Amino acid sequence: MSGAAAGGAAAAAAAARAKAIKASGAIVKLSPSEFKKLLNSAERPLVVAARGGFLNRKYRYLFAHRGLIFATFTPDTIGMPSGADLIWADRIWIPD
Repeated sequence: MSGAAAGGAAAAAAAARAKAIKASGAIVKLSPSEFKKLLNSAERPLVVAARGGFLNRKYRYLFAHRGLIFATFTPDTIGMPSGADLIWADRIWIPD
């Protein structure tokens, strides 16, 4: 692959990432403990979870709160507070 072709491929990949971020909005990644703390403070949170990864199968969690989307990844499940709605998805993809 020539230098120009490699540069074009890198630019296309960057544009695809930017488009994915624009489509999904702001995603705030938190540690599992901070995610749990925020989850416990929300009233009737709606949480989407999936188990994914190729070599490192982690649980992925998302929930929206005050206009932002919060995410965390953990090797263990997170206990949901009472009143939380949990939806298990086949897959969650978050752009880097």
